Amino acid sequence: MSPALPSTTLIGLGPMGRAMGRVLLEHDVPLTVFNRTPARGDALVAAGARRTTTVAEALDASDLVVLSLTDYAAMYDLLGDVTDHLAGKTLVNLSSDNPQETECAAVWAAEHGVRLLVGGVMVPEPLVGSEVAYAFYSGPRAALEEYDDVLRLIAAPRYVGEAHGLAQLHYQAQLDIFLTCLAGVLHGYQLVASAGVRAADFTAYVKDNVDSLSMYLEETARHLDADDHPGDAANLRMMGATADHVVRASEQAGLDATLPRAVQALYARGIAAGHGDQSWTALARVISGRRSVER
Repeated sequence: MSPALPSTTLIGLGPMGRAMGRVLLEHDVPLTVFNRTPARGDALVAAGARRTTTVAEALDASDLVVLSLTDYAAMYDLLGDVTDHLAGKTLVNLSSDNPQETECAAVWAAEHGVRLLVGGVMVPEPLVGSEVAYAFYSGPRAALEEYDDVLRLIAAPRYVGEAHGLAQLHYQAQLDIFLTCLAGVLHGYQLVASAGVRAADFTAYVKDNVDSLSMYLEETARHLDADDHPGDAANLRMMGATADHVVRASEQAGLDATLPRAVQALYARGIAAGHGDQSWTALARVISGRRSVER
């Protein structure tokens, strides 16, 4: 017989919170739930969760408290009046926010005798608990190790360091890539749509393009870590000209060209900073605000 999993309190029952609760109940985790709109917990209660009517009661139910809220401000809003119920708890905040806010939250938690573990789940709600689900964690490693059996049911833990802001930094960096790529995909679809091309007829080409990006990542990482950006194959000046062409095509198609103009401007700044004969990876120096290196 498997050892019993520790009692867990889940606060915040939006789509992601409900998905977490469902997965925990499927694995027989004793679960207490709280949400300001109680009806959001109906399905979890029907599946075996205990619902509380106050935050204080929810905190008293478990030593492990998982938060799935809009942001960290919502944590202060919910817990600020019941801090006398926090001492000795392990608080796992899986809400999205910025790294600096999470560092401030760690100070707040310590003042109230709370062990704060910061997390960011890197899959959408339907994939919570699946084989592809993973989550970044930062803060006290001992907290993650103690509750690993519960937290890995939600998503495989990826510990990135003691500093509380690191998990959110990794999380937001991944979303930065994801959102930018999605915006580019939509813009490309609209570019061909301006000539009457159906999205379904263009999708195979989009998939080929998106899939091919992974081929460049290891080489890109080597250039970034070495801060070495050889431009023998394709340099900034050449790719900047391509960015110019994309902007012109977008304008001719009558599209909103804000996105391609932003890319065009980035290349223009890279060239102006003296990186014209270097690889596109030299744009990292522009993004980070570093000066050009004499070569």
